[in-house]
Amino acid sequence: MRIDVRFFAMQRAQTGKRWHPLELPEGADVAAAWDALVADFPELAPARPSVRFARNGAYVDIATTLESGDELAVIPPVAGGAHQDGADTDGYRRLEVTEVSLDEGLLGELREAVAGSADGAVAVFVGQTRESPGTPAPGQEAEAERFAGQRVTGLSYEAFEPMVLTILGHIADEIEARFGVRRIAIVHRVGEVTVGQSSVVIAVAAAHRAEAFEACRYAIEELKARAPIWKAERFADGSVWLGAPPRSGPEAEPTG
Repeated sequence: MRIDVRFFAMQRAQTGKRWHPLELPEGADVAAAWDALVADFPELAPARPSVRFARNGAYVDIATTLESGDELAVIPPVAGGAHQDGADTDGYRRLEVTEVSLDEGLLGELREAVAGSADGAVAVFVGQTRESPGTPAPGQEAEAERFAGQRVTGLSYEAFEPMVLTILGHIADEIEARFGVRRIAIVHRVGEVTVGQSSVVIAVAAAHRAEAFEACRYAIEELKARAPIWKAERFADGSVWLGAPPRSGPEAEPTG
């Protein structure tokens, strides 16, 4: 059988490919596909402890059986558009990945859009590019050492957009179930983002401030942990990929 493998970020840079076809025996699993990939691209082997896999846009484990025609995405450590309006007047969602700058006009637009007449609190989170470096992704430590003491000049973002939007939808569902918050917007940049520019904006509205704060925090923490979005820090003479292996599902709710 034949499957198509999709590469992103570090693995795309290593292989020089975005797509790679694989011929596998019938009934082969993800582990067999990885072995075949390493045979074709030995440079991928050291990354195995830090990569995850997605079959047809959903996270799967290494023992998942593949079928002919599947798309298998190799998901390296993550960085930590579409609009979906609520079906009724109480709900609102805007979940988007965009190359357009996240400016003050957008902040005002989102604040007005998420706030309903029953809402007493609107919480807005803005993530922006800083000049100090972050934590390099596994395998990028030596490269990061080359730029020790240098200032970051900007970030380069890449995303597996259909899967990102699916996961953002799951996060919005979880926020409704955990906090009762049904009005939310999440907009994330891709492409080049210079120092001081915004990379992500989250806006939520709720009747009370506690729920609004909690929902906003949950949204950014889960996005960073789960969404297949990658970022590379740019320096004057090179770049370094950042991130950690992604989580496949939500963090467990606290008990007691």
